[in-house]
Order: sequence, then structure tokens, then C-alpha cells
Amino acid sequence: MGLVSYLQPVHGYDIRKELTSWNVESWANVQPGSIYHALRRMTEEGLLEAVDTEQVDGRPARTRYRLTKAGEVEYQAMLRRYWWEYQEPVDPFLAAFAFLPSLSRSEAAGALRARARLLESWVATYRDSGDEWTAGKPAHVGWQFELTMVRAEAEARWCHDVATRVEAGEGMQFNEAAGTDGEHGAEAWRKAIREQFGEPTDEDDE
Repeated sequence: MGLVSYLQPVHGYDIRKELTSWNVESWANVQPGSIYHALRRMTEEGLLEAVDTEQVDGRPARTRYRLTKAGEVEYQAMLRRYWWEYQEPVDPFLAAFAFLPSLSRSEAAGALRARARLLESWVATYRDSGDEWTAGKPAHVGWQFELTMVRAEAEARWCHDVATRVEAGEGMQFNEAAGTDGEHGAEAWRKAIREQFGEPTDEDDE
């Protein structure tokens, strides 16, 4: 909707090409192949309207779209909601990291350092070709890439730091022997859960 508001009236083709050049699939829940479907659905919902359709040299017909009054209201409301609210990004890595104790220390540290190198490589690629990616784009598109780069750099540093802690023996791994108190890491964890939340009731067992 935002891109339609910038470029209206605009073809779905132009929207798809522009969003693809922004690598939108990597930072938003938008796949380039779904854009035409989304345009048709928003038209059915009264948020967009078709302005005209043209066909050139036997190519598929292309429809140009613009926001309706209802679409403009919805776009402005969504825009401000996402500006003023913070939502945790959904990253599958966090689910894997929650079970770090399932790996040996050497594998966990190696995986963290490998992830750091991957992030550092992405940052290096951006620095080398960032001007190319943002050529012809509004300035704020480049600033958005900068934010992604800063986040990647911070996560890479964090990965190296946690890998060092793991190698130094901090934390726990499920495959390690019981501690001096005789409790295995998982046993201590279960005990802590009971201490925090109490013993299970019949309802919990259901």
C-alpha cells in the first residue's frame, strides 16, 4: 500500500520490481510472487481501485492501481501503528539458541562463530555494493540498509562474546557430568521450574 501511495497510478509489475530491489522478502513478510494476489485482494476489499488496463505488443495486460479513500485511511493508520509500536522480530535462530545446552561446548562455540562470520560477510557485501543497491532509490532506503547492517554487526559481536563464554565453561550443557552438588544440569533446571511455579496440579496434567 505504501508503494502504491508513492507511485500511483502504478502497475503491479513496477511494484514487484521495486520491492524485489529492496530485498523485501528478507525483512518483511512479503514474497514477490504474492504481490499480484495482494493487489487483487486489496482491490476486492475496497482499499485499491483499478485505474485502467493496457496491453502492449501482445504482452499480458497490465492494470494500474491507486488507493481509494478507504485505502488511504487504512495505510495511514497502519503506518503510524508500526512507527509507534515495537514488535520483536521473529527469528528461528532464537528458538535454536534456547536449546544451546543440547550441543557440546565445542559445537556450540563453533556454530556461534560460524554465524558471526556469516553476518560479517553480509556486512562486508553491503559495504562493497551498498551504493549499487540503493542507486536511484530514496535516501531513506539506504538508511534502512544501514540499520540492517548495524544489527548484523551487533549480533556478530554478541556471537563471538557468547562463544568465548561457552569455551570458558560458563553456562551448562546437557551432556556434561553432574556438578559438585550431584545435580545434572537438566535436573537443576527442573528443580528451578518447580521452585518458581510450584508442583503441577491435576489441571496441569490434563
